[in-house]
Amino acid sequence: MGITHSSTVMSPIADVFAWHTRPGAFTRLAPPWQPAELTKESESLEHGEAVLSLPGGLRWVARHDPNGFEPPFRFVDELVRDGVPGVLFRWRHTHEFVEAGPDATAVTDRVETPLGSRILRPMFVYRHRQLADDLSAHRWGAALSPAPLTVAVTGSSGLVGSALCALLSTGGHRVIRLVRRAAVGPDERTWDPMAPAADLLADVDAVVHLAGESIAGRFTEQHKRAIRESRIEPTRRLAALAASTATSVRTFVCASAIGIYGAERGDEVLTEQSPRGEGYLADVVSEWESATLPAEEAGIRVVSVRTGIVQSPRGGTLRLFRPLFSAGLGGRVASGEQWLSWIDIDDLLDVYLRALVDASVSGAVNAVAPQPVRNSDYTRTLAHVLRRPALLPVPSFGPRILLGAEGAQELAEADQLVSPAVLVDRGHRFRRPDLESSLRHQLGRVIR
Repeated sequence: MGITHSSTVMSPIADVFAWHTRPGAFTRLAPPWQPAELTKESESLEHGEAVLSLPGGLRWVARHDPNGFEPPFRFVDELVRDGVPGVLFRWRHTHEFVEAGPDATAVTDRVETPLGSRILRPMFVYRHRQLADDLSAHRWGAALSPAPLTVAVTGSSGLVGSALCALLSTGGHRVIRLVRRAAVGPDERTWDPMAPAADLLADVDAVVHLAGESIAGRFTEQHKRAIRESRIEPTRRLAALAASTATSVRTFVCASAIGIYGAERGDEVLTEQSPRGEGYLADVVSEWESATLPAEEAGIRVVSVRTGIVQSPRGGTLRLFRPLFSAGLGGRVASGEQWLSWIDIDDLLDVYLRALVDASVSGAVNAVAPQPVRNSDYTRTLAHVLRRPALLPVPSFGPRILLGAEGAQELAEADQLVSPAVLVDRGHRFRRPDLESSLRHQLGRVIR
């Protein structure tokens, strides 16, 4: 039993091994469809241990075996309970790396366990794809900006923020998390959104500003006010602070949204040059982007990442849809003819990486896949990937009950055909440009 899974990645063995030693590697390799949360990352591949929280209060403790540590060729971890291996069941995982050429490495995972390869294969297919794609992203990133950056990130505990911090740190960049609680350790700083400390961005090369109240929810006046107030003034004050430390901060990247184009654009192809639309979200996003003006006026390169519908089972619409579709209860929303401009979460991370390292990018960037789909195509593809029917259309009154009439129009029924024109013009490579490949990767539904 167990599994042996191998692939070749186009990076030197020293780079591949070094990637695994850096903070964030475990996060980047953890399959997002599995119900596990990393609570402690290993401090060493030689003798540290990583801890995962599982449903039911269980813990998975993976302890590294110093006898199996042979850099850059091998490291080993095994499941332990109370310090004893094999109490629950045997799990010994050997990670092997062999030179396959001057710029290539054969990567092999060997797991000794009672579990069979049919159960384990999707996880290791996912891990090897993540490793190869992340190393590729770091290569083109280093070609654009060779020196490691120090990046301050707000919203670092969110869906995008936690994944982005892991991607950046495994690439050799230093990440400083701006947190609203008391800071812990040298890589955190306490951030008051309405009164940021004067030295908050000291020695920081770039800022990634992701923090903001979730847009999801019923569009009550209270919720709408929270959405706006969590974005506009905190962004303005952070941008002004970046401007006052301009000798250090060179780049200011701010989250934005395709909601700026308005909810009802039909078949009009929307690029970064398209006029803004009408409606509550269009107003908020327009003000949000304008709030970065203090940084821009100080000569800092500013990028607004206009994000589409992010595909990840850890959050957003896919997290909501997955259990419904898995139970055979999914279907199109309303007519199903509305355009859905989506993006794989790992492609979104690459957009943020490009915004940080590509000096030719400034202003608005549409972070969407190059192949948008209609809502009916999205639901049909998701059902196909999950091997379930999609026979139960959601009537128009359904989203209105949950989101209110305005929220349903702005979110569930939004019709936006958005093009990533800036990225395409720069020859940007998308990891997963088509929806089915994204859903299969994120949900572990590999084709056997």
